[in-house]
Amino acid sequence: MAEKKRLLIVIRHSPYGSSLAKAAVDVALATAAFDQRVELLFTGEGVLQLMPDQDSQRLGVKNIGRQLASLPLYDIDRVYVDAEAAERYRVNLDAAAVAVERLSPHDMHRLMVAHDHLLGL
Repeated sequence: MAEKKRLLIVIRHSPYGSSLAKAAVDVALATAAFDQRVELLFTGEGVLQLMPDQDSQRLGVKNIGRQLASLPLYDIDRVYVDAEAAERYRVNLDAAAVAVERLSPHDMHRLMVAHDHLLGL
């Protein structure tokens, strides 16, 4: 049996500024549902998706944090975050809906090179 290709989805958009943030998570869940190896990297404004206790009711949209909490159910257990962006936006990663691994810019580059496919949203 051939080894599965590795897909890294790079999430760069804030949670509720556009539909791209939700689309990225939806793509990850759909791809993983078809038994593909999916990993996520939150960078730039995308790290804001990891903020705990998001109140999306006022906007009339679903809470992205709840979707992120379901990642392990889809065997998406490798989630990375741009440590510098998380610090810049003051995101408490210890309280995020999903466990993340903090990466430096150098480590993010190595991560991207190690994957077969990249999808940036």
